[in-house]
Amino acid sequence: MDIGFEQAGFKSIWTNEVESQFAEMYASGITSWRASKGENNSAKITDQRPLEDIPASEIVEAAFGNDVPDIFGVIGGPPCQDFSIAGNIKGFNGKRGRLTATFLERVSELSPSFFVMENVEGLWKVKKNRNKLLELLKSVSDQFYILTNVLNALEYGVPQDRKRLFIVGFCRSHFVNADFDVPNKFRWPEKLYDNPLDNFNWPSRNTFGSRPRKAKGIPPELCVNSCLVSEKSRTIANAKEVFKAYSEKFYQVEEGDTRSQSFKRLHRFRYSPTACYGNNEVHLHPYKPRRLSVREVLRIQGVPDEYVLPSLLGKERRHVGLSAKFKMIANGVPPPLVRGVAKSVFEFINKIKRPTTTPIRNALRDTPAHSQT
Repeated sequence: MDIGFEQAGFKSIWTNEVESQFAEMYASGITSWRASKGENNSAKITDQRPLEDIPASEIVEAAFGNDVPDIFGVIGGPPCQDFSIAGNIKGFNGKRGRLTATFLERVSELSPSFFVMENVEGLWKVKKNRNKLLELLKSVSDQFYILTNVLNALEYGVPQDRKRLFIVGFCRSHFVNADFDVPNKFRWPEKLYDNPLDNFNWPSRNTFGSRPRKAKGIPPELCVNSCLVSEKSRTIANAKEVFKAYSEKFYQVEEGDTRSQSFKRLHRFRYSPTACYGNNEVHLHPYKPRRLSVREVLRIQGVPDEYVLPSLLGKERRHVGLSAKFKMIANGVPPPLVRGVAKSVFEFINKIKRPTTTPIRNALRDTPAHSQT
């Protein structure tokens, strides 16, 4: 999410992640990506404590000190496993599911100009989850003007069928005379491709090792083939990082056969199913007897090649396991999709009048609208 928001012109100020390996990989990845753009601005996770243990006042102090800007936002994707339809669906009763409520509590306490929350479609699609979420959103509806939408990364140029719920809120007290109730005043990002799942003639399955033809009219960027690393390009960072193949199944599963729970083989001229990896379960390469590499999965998520995950962490130079890398990548949100949402937020803020001064902030009238926590 940070990549997408920074691409849209925002600046990351304060960050939170409890998993130490993920925190260190985040710092390395974002720092390398920023450096590729000539920015000398190292990234880091500001606070690794659980969010429920961090008071809102400490977040404000760590992020801004005494200089709280007029406009700032909170973005985040609370853990989604308890809402995933492919998981156990513990919902808000799960340990991770409860963090969605905690996230919204902190948002209410921080009273930012805006917030953006992302989660899996199951948070909205499953009735009991949706009812609880609507209850939580209703509790802050007097404070925030709230919009919800389920967006698919495939419709925004990412070669992956990945539907995600986005919740966007704007603090009513921060904006003078903003007529939030005008229909269509906030515009969700325009789709690059309308209903691509049905509007293109996607191929089905082919014998492993054959040479399938690409169907006419399918945009190359929506196909897994655009993400595969050629032999000549294997010097690209993270391109050689792949699980060793031991099973005969690597030679037996048809190209494009994603019906099974495991050993799903992608088709080079199709999009990828949702990248949801863990415990060595990474999608199979379309025409090679192996799983996808770290770089190929990053590309399927729409992450720039300049974002590099390290092999060693910390002063102790600890080795990073592949499972941790794939889990972290799969937990992320495709930057092209987030960038579209971030631009919509930016444009909406520029449509409405300047914010008023509220008790949580000092008046800094000339602070640009380019910050977030």
